[in-house]
Amino acid sequence: MSAVIWIVAAAVYLLFIGWYSNWRGKVRPDEIEAFLSRAKAHGADQHNDLGTLRAFLEQDDGREFFMLNLVKIAPGDIPDPDDGAPVSGRKVMARYTGPFMKRLFQHGGHPAMAARPVGGYVDAWNTGANPGWSIVGYMRYRSRRDLMELAGDESFASIHKYKIAATAETFSFPTQPIILTLLSPKIWVGLVLALLAALVQIAVLLAR
Repeated sequence: MSAVIWIVAAAVYLLFIGWYSNWRGKVRPDEIEAFLSRAKAHGADQHNDLGTLRAFLEQDDGREFFMLNLVKIAPGDIPDPDDGAPVSGRKVMARYTGPFMKRLFQHGGHPAMAARPVGGYVDAWNTGANPGWSIVGYMRYRSRRDLMELAGDESFASIHKYKIAATAETFSFPTQPIILTLLSPKIWVGLVLALLAALVQIAVLLAR
């Protein structure tokens, strides 16, 4: 019985790693052209620098990355993109972030950190004035391919207007951590499964 418990725990962990890791390698040149064509067709060139995006894809190393997002949500009420009625900018943004988070998770991504500012710039020079950021996000993407598949997801076509309407200012750029003291899910998921397996084994032994 003990062996079965640990085999099941190992199988679950392997399934998790299979979903969480990028097994498809780097983005191929033909994929890059297809992704950028689709992005341009969706009007991404109105809000994004496609040249910068192309360079990011062409330099793909096949590894995970983290997108740093600084967002200022439109303060107060804004016209509802659907009917023009006054509505909170945060409520409009939630119509986008809810579905986006679900799709991000399906692609092996997740928020690594989300934080709200609690003060102005403490250390800054040669930079513009603080616009009043609402939230700082650090989003984990399984791969650059997953980013582009999400960006071209047709299911977002009807909700992207909420992000545009609710965002007063924003900028984002991809990063790869040099130092990261927070445990990766690859570690803590394994530890949780090992703990659960040990507890189940103890319970079985005590029940005999």
